[in-house]
Amino acid sequence: MPKVYGTGTYDFRRHRVAEYPFETQTVKTKEKQPERRPGGNVTSSITLLEIQRDRLTEIAAANWLKASGGEDSQRKFDPELVKGIYETELLVFGGRKTVPLQRFGREHISFGKLTIAEKTNYLLFMINAFQTELCLNPQLTRKWRKMIRKEAKEAKKLGKPFDPSKMLEAAFLRDLIEEFLEILELKANQTDDVESHFGDSHGEKVDDSCVLYCERFMEFLIDLLSQLPTRRFLKAVVADVAVVPKCHLSALYTHEKGRLFSQLVDLLQFYEGFEIDDHTGSQMSDDDVLLAHYSRLQAFQLLAFKQIPKLRDFALCNIGAINKRADFSKKLSVLSAEELQDLIFNKLKLVSKEDPCASKLDFLLEVLVSFFEKRQSQKDAINALPLYPNEKIMWDESLVPSINYSGEGCLALPKLNLQFLTLHDYLLRNFNLFRLESTYEIREDIQEAVPHLLAYINKEGDTAFRGWSRMAVPVREFKITEVKQPNIGEVKPSSVTAEVSFSISSYRAHIRSEWDSIKEHDVLFLLSIRPSFEPLSQEEAAKCTVLERLGLQYVRGCEVIEVRDEEGVLMNDFTGSIKRDEWKPPKGDLRTIVVALDTAQYHMDVTDASDRGAMDVYGSFNILMRRKPKENNFKAILESIRDLMNETCIVPDWLHNIFLGYGNPSAAQWTNMPDLLEVVDFKDTFLNADHLRESFPYFKVCFVKADHQEDLDPLPPFRITLPKAMKNSTHALSGDLKSKIISPIHNSEEKIIVEAYIPPDPGPYPQDQPKRNSVRFTPTQQSQQDSSKPASSFRIQPGLTMVVGPPGTGKTDTAVQILNVLYHNCPSQRTLIITHSNQALNDLFEKIMERDVPARYLLRLGQGEQELATDLDFSRQGRVNAMLVRRLELLNEVERLARSLKLPEDVGYTCETAGYFWLLHVYSRWEQFLDACTKNKNKPTFVKDRFPFHDFFSNTPQPVFSGESFEKDMRAAKGCFRHLSTMFQELEECRAFELLKSTADRANYLMTKQAKIVAMTCTHAALKRKDFLQVGFKYDNLLMEESAQILEIETFIPMLLQRQEDGYARLKRCILIGDHHQLPPVVKNMAFQKYSHMDQSLFTRFVRLGIPYIELNAQGRARSSLAKLYNWRYRDLGDLPFVREDPIFNKANSGFSYDYQLIDVPDYLGKGETAPSPWFYQNEGEAEYLVSVYMYMRLLGYPASKISILTTYNGQKLLIRDVIRRRCNSCGIGPPSKAIFLSPSCLHSF
Repeated sequence: MPKVYGTGTYDFRRHRVAEYPFETQTVKTKEKQPERRPGGNVTSSITLLEIQRDRLTEIAAANWLKASGGEDSQRKFDPELVKGIYETELLVFGGRKTVPLQRFGREHISFGKLTIAEKTNYLLFMINAFQTELCLNPQLTRKWRKMIRKEAKEAKKLGKPFDPSKMLEAAFLRDLIEEFLEILELKANQTDDVESHFGDSHGEKVDDSCVLYCERFMEFLIDLLSQLPTRRFLKAVVADVAVVPKCHLSALYTHEKGRLFSQLVDLLQFYEGFEIDDHTGSQMSDDDVLLAHYSRLQAFQLLAFKQIPKLRDFALCNIGAINKRADFSKKLSVLSAEELQDLIFNKLKLVSKEDPCASKLDFLLEVLVSFFEKRQSQKDAINALPLYPNEKIMWDESLVPSINYSGEGCLALPKLNLQFLTLHDYLLRNFNLFRLESTYEIREDIQEAVPHLLAYINKEGDTAFRGWSRMAVPVREFKITEVKQPNIGEVKPSSVTAEVSFSISSYRAHIRSEWDSIKEHDVLFLLSIRPSFEPLSQEEAAKCTVLERLGLQYVRGCEVIEVRDEEGVLMNDFTGSIKRDEWKPPKGDLRTIVVALDTAQYHMDVTDASDRGAMDVYGSFNILMRRKPKENNFKAILESIRDLMNETCIVPDWLHNIFLGYGNPSAAQWTNMPDLLEVVDFKDTFLNADHLRESFPYFKVCFVKADHQEDLDPLPPFRITLPKAMKNSTHALSGDLKSKIISPIHNSEEKIIVEAYIPPDPGPYPQDQPKRNSVRFTPTQQSQQDSSKPASSFRIQPGLTMVVGPPGTGKTDTAVQILNVLYHNCPSQRTLIITHSNQALNDLFEKIMERDVPARYLLRLGQGEQELATDLDFSRQGRVNAMLVRRLELLNEVERLARSLKLPEDVGYTCETAGYFWLLHVYSRWEQFLDACTKNKNKPTFVKDRFPFHDFFSNTPQPVFSGESFEKDMRAAKGCFRHLSTMFQELEECRAFELLKSTADRANYLMTKQAKIVAMTCTHAALKRKDFLQVGFKYDNLLMEESAQILEIETFIPMLLQRQEDGYARLKRCILIGDHHQLPPVVKNMAFQKYSHMDQSLFTRFVRLGIPYIELNAQGRARSSLAKLYNWRYRDLGDLPFVREDPIFNKANSGFSYDYQLIDVPDYLGKGETAPSPWFYQNEGEAEYLVSVYMYMRLLGYPASKISILTTYNGQKLLIRDVIRRRCNSCGIGPPSKAIFLSPSCLHSF
């Protein structure tokens, strides 16, 4: 104990900032330590001056600091230096006391920064535990021998004797574990009076330092076991020392103060037995796990049959009779203590004889049972888990901490680090965290709604309510109407249906409409409230739990099936059973909602009621609570994640290892991918030849014609042949390197072949002319190689593409041009667009419509399409209607064409008849015309005189043929025929809508077959994944914008919206565009955000893994002085030429002395910031000042459309609107533009 804790007095500052340890002194104090909670605050603090003066800080700065950026700043790892620190700083009496590797988190798990990753080999082969592992894997034997030879050679050079068993690294972790177990044993079991050390049930003094140490060590082991490089061999050590059984039998595990410790032990046990092959890293199927379990038991039975006569009955039992822990233990109870020890020590060799706990029979039995017992399948455990949270989970602080989590304690939560064991491990961690984050949000909504109800006990002894809540309503009646039989192989019911009735008579019209807007699949919550008979005093309320203060007994979730009014008429029906013209407003104030209860939770509740005599949960509900629709989609997303865990997830092979955090970071780059596009048609990407030359400064650009002759006057569009130098380079920087411009050496002679071609005549009508790009894309320096090109250049190649776009650098324009080039080079492929917000999706869609992509191939799914600044409707119903309208227009054109050819007009009756007309009369005439032209090329007027469709094109704005040149007229004739060909192609595409009669079938066909570019938000993709799989949705490319603001799981789900084809993933390209330096994903709970790293997006994780990316390096949004506020955060971020040259960016703003100002507004009328309601912040002084500045600018002549007002609080937004309405409308100044008032969630997109 003195070795670990010195004087026994633990300084809480040691675990406040563990990475900055400082010298401790003997403190003689007997003050009562405050009761510690998971993540709770501590009274002590550490100053920056103490950190800077500390010896370890100086050592770290001299040896490991990378601030200088030079090559010599990264010294080679020196084990002797670490050993010296250990001996001089940690082993001394009264020295430094640390919690082991507290910050083993995402901030230090970067491969370029984490020492433990740099020296993994020292932690892998620990001699005392790996003899069995070496024998099982011959490859390990070869690696072991190679490492031993290398170490021996290095020792020989230094003139030191080499003994692997005496190296510090050889037994480092094992000694660390044994030291932890010694602490756990001494503090818990050194006397029979256990309570005297951990505190008794009356809440007496508890040794928080010991509990914290044990919790932190559990966290340390969990972190090591949950990553494959450190797991492979640490698992053998943990099993050899029997860490989990010893923790299970410790006093702390069952103690009231050890609740968090017990949860961490269970998490450690889960990862120790995780279903993975530790050496290959492959996921083990349920059959593989079951086979391994049966093999262990059968081998044990064979051993018992041969060598242990007392276990003859055990040896002859069937496997099913000894699967469970209780049955297995009962069979082994016939053995004496000596026989049990001989079995475990000599025959099975599960534990060493020298183990300190070797004489404890309960320990030996626990080791034996835990080794052979059947573990529950991970899939079965997830499927049996309720998707809705209950009251026990909601207020469990170790699972769902409060928002004031300080980060000082550990939690029993999974972490989203850089690496994951398998895809199932990845999904499982995200499932648990997303579920708990949703639980936290639901808990906050309940705590907001319930107090407004003012519950009390009336004279009859029932619960009544004096108040009201907008989001919660008292229940008139609740009854379960149907419980269906379980499915085969399950114990829970297949479905549980109930009806809940309530009245909305006491609400105002706008709140009534909110309750009436409840529709199918909405999630509601049933609450059981039973307050205390007497109101709680302030002191009593402070001592009570949240559940006791609210009087809340039970919380259960449910999903809406249908809603009916007082007369039983169905409301909000989207199934089509009620036609639109038959819909009527709801009658009366009584509403009845048919809901589906969670079958897993129902089974658990019914089992508790029958086995333990628990209260009938479903007969006590008296409150129905709803949530805001935008925040209430958690159930569908959890179902999508659970469905993925039950499926065989096929991530593309080129992305699999990178996704899990292993392998070569550049493996998914296009240069390492097969099936590259050798020639890329860039269409209107380059505005002229000089623009193309600027984009490839390190290549010799050679322009050629179609006959491979040099083109002296090239004009766009251009086709570029991929040079070999680009195929052999990564063309990107890793995430933690600075940009360096290297002068060209070998690439200066590399040629890039560019073919300038004349595009075919699109047709004689104005609508035939393609829309052209007007953005001059800049060359973006993207690697330390000698090549440079626009970000949209070769991003259409297969593989993973990441684009970092600082503010104002044109991320959306780059994405749109990638889509445009991709559509024209791969017209048969389908692309899925994903964004975080509807605003970004609409912005992207509006710019796509300005490119040469036909509107009939565009589709936008989800809500928000009505905000598009266009007359076209790109929703599914809108596109179906547009196709039907277009069909009629094209059939009219077919009739006009038939009249021009003196044929019957009935050929334009249907798309089918039009197709026959095309083959028999149009295409045949064109073939005859071409045959005649080949014989009369010397006649300039031949095309004009003999063109078969001259009458049809008589209404063109300009004459089609001049009669002066055969070649010119022939090009015009081909353009006319291309117009006809496009017209009949569109009719063929409309034919399916002619055959399909229902709106749903037409919409599904449009989504699965017709649309080439489908856009949606990440939330919509997660909600509708099951629907996409049912209709057979397919896509080849995925482009995701705002990817740095999307939760990791919401980035992953869009990659798997389609079923695999013959065991292979269809996805060919994944293009992620974002900026990890700006806002991360929104996670409301600080514990999930900081401890579990839930706010780390997939984009950010890929950057931190060192995956190459492109960084756009020229901004055009702000003048240079404003851009300096943020351009320091990026590599080489400069300004576009027009920012430097345009007078509007260089002249001063009239009426202002500075380009930007920070103004401190004092209290206005004696008050500053106020909060009329929770989280509704307002500051009247700032609002008045801001509006005064706006009025001042308007009087100076600034137009309202050029002025933007941004605020991060909804309360302040409404206050500013009120002040503008009061001060500006009457004097004729008027309000600013409507677009200026952005919600906090959309502020980043401004």
